[in-house]
Amino acid sequence: MKIEKFVLGSMGTNCYLIINEETKELAIVDPATCPDYVVSHIKSNGYVPQAIFLTHAHFDHVMGIDGWVKEFGMPVYLHEDEKKILEDPELNLSGLFGTSYSYSDVRCLQDGQELEIAGFIFKIIHTPGHTSGGCCYYCEEEGILISGDTLFYQSVGRSDFPTGSMGTLVRSIREKLFCLPDDVMVYPGHNDATCIGDEKKYNPFV
Repeated sequence: MKIEKFVLGSMGTNCYLIINEETKELAIVDPATCPDYVVSHIKSNGYVPQAIFLTHAHFDHVMGIDGWVKEFGMPVYLHEDEKKILEDPELNLSGLFGTSYSYSDVRCLQDGQELEIAGFIFKIIHTPGHTSGGCCYYCEEEGILISGDTLFYQSVGRSDFPTGSMGTLVRSIREKLFCLPDDVMVYPGHNDATCIGDEKKYNPFV
């Protein structure tokens, strides 16, 4: 597995390409935008996008969906409790930042479900708190967790947006993420990567 990070959009969102270097297949995580240079990078390397993974539906993680789907025709996945947020500009906050956005053609996931994409198996971990349907994508074989805005490097996501709850967020992290092996690498929705062991030791919010 190879993971490439592109920082996109007005909020500096980490958009990841999760690449199978043998098959050239990949998944795109949290496409804040659909810039030409990333599309060109994918095409010039012969990569074949298979899916879009959404960790949650806030505008700064989703507004590139239409461009990517038009370009590559792939399905969009998110947790079932997040669909209503993606469909509502007030809940996904796009209405507050100038351009109302909604999207509904998604495939809904459930907590604990396993999804095989690009030759990798991802387990869906429902981690409400930042939003009610936020989730993480865990690939046990590769030891990686895509955490979205649930868990950051020595921080956690905000909980003061619609459907958010700090108490729920902390429980999600403690009960669902901190039980993972310490050496699991965490790729968050903003800022730098970290690992589960370091967050258990040094994260002051949990």
